[in-house]
Amino acid sequence: MSHYFAHLEIEQLLKDYPIGHEFVQAYGRMSRDELRNKQEERFLRVMARAWDIPFYRRRWQGVGLEPGDIRGLDDITKLPVYDKADIMESIEACPPFGDFTGWSRDPRSAVVPVTFHTTSGTTGKPQILLFGPKGREVGNLLAARMYQWQGLTSGDVVHSVYGHGTINGGHYIREAVTHFTSALFVPAGTGAETRSARQVELMRDFGATVLVGFVDYLRKLSNTAHELGIIPGEDIKIRMISGHLGMEDRSLVEDDWGGAKVYDWYGVADTGSIAGEGPDRDGLYIWEDAHFLELLDIEDGRPVAPGEKGDMVCTCLYKDDIFPVIRFNTHDVSAAKLGSNATGMVFERIEGFLGRSDNMVKLRGINVFPHAVGQILADEQAFNGAFVCFIDRDQTGRDEMTVMVEIKDQASGSLHADLAEKLKHGLGVSVLVEHVPEGATAVFTEIDRRQKPLRLIDRRGR
Repeated sequence: MSHYFAHLEIEQLLKDYPIGHEFVQAYGRMSRDELRNKQEERFLRVMARAWDIPFYRRRWQGVGLEPGDIRGLDDITKLPVYDKADIMESIEACPPFGDFTGWSRDPRSAVVPVTFHTTSGTTGKPQILLFGPKGREVGNLLAARMYQWQGLTSGDVVHSVYGHGTINGGHYIREAVTHFTSALFVPAGTGAETRSARQVELMRDFGATVLVGFVDYLRKLSNTAHELGIIPGEDIKIRMISGHLGMEDRSLVEDDWGGAKVYDWYGVADTGSIAGEGPDRDGLYIWEDAHFLELLDIEDGRPVAPGEKGDMVCTCLYKDDIFPVIRFNTHDVSAAKLGSNATGMVFERIEGFLGRSDNMVKLRGINVFPHAVGQILADEQAFNGAFVCFIDRDQTGRDEMTVMVEIKDQASGSLHADLAEKLKHGLGVSVLVEHVPEGATAVFTEIDRRQKPLRLIDRRGR
């Protein structure tokens, strides 16, 4: 019987995808031409694997392509993009695993062991995820590489609030830290797995120095700590946070945790870590030795101009065992970060997460991204960072968005008009504003039990 470790050559993986000092040395000196050659070689290997998989073969032959028509990355736009809806159709047609992974339950063909997880289901029904040993460990390695470049050391205690259960996030982050660093890892999980008060006690008792997870919940934990009389920066000495800022204000998160340094990164369950900030914290570096990232227009699917916003469409250059990912539309929006970087790294950068195109709302002809609300209101002292947006349609067919924001007790009487005006300016269109006390949005965002809080609730047609 085949086993997981028989399919791995760890030393070769570390040579192909270096971490630590070797990572900085390799990609701090590499030219764009050298990087492109590496990408081309890996892309063709992934393409060869994908032609054996019914999901891809069906889609590619459906647009008139045959093996050999794609000779390199310059031809990648000939391939159709796909998204989660296509994966779910595959699962429905070929239950329960679909035909997109290249893996079968038939013991005569299942020669590669797989790791099973699911997505969180934030945007719908959870999707299954299967990983082969190589794909899994390279994904783990990329996250560990990022943490180390951001400053993680062997002496750190890492407190993680990523979810577990069937969800991939908490498991793969745990594997990243335990497999490829010497830091101590505390897998606390979400608030549903370990209640918030206990999370804070764990940080204090085990001397947490690094926090990883979604910053929305990390900010809530800071409030919980103060309620318990435990002071971040004094009783819990966090020095580094590596999470998903999205459009949150970095300085607010740092203040919450006594001056800890916050780093942003981006990835999705299908691909793992795609990009992350470096020590300069000036844009997110795309791990281009492992991913080929396109930014495509939300409306017509064409490449956007440099610096313009577009859907992030990802091709994994390393998943040539189980579940190749070729032109997967994440529907997360970003833009290229222009200009040179201070690290000398060969990789291109993106601005980070700027919203979801499938959560984009068109109000009076204006494209509105609900995730932008937090950034727009970040400098309002009475706003505590928690919000949720509701979309309703009135009897005339007109769509309206109501932004529910949590407000601290010391709010001034003119705050309502101030927030409405600020949102109109930032979003480009008027929206309704509803003030609620601290903690009141949690029932809608589900922040205590989700990895990523809900930011948009569509009530049209209910």
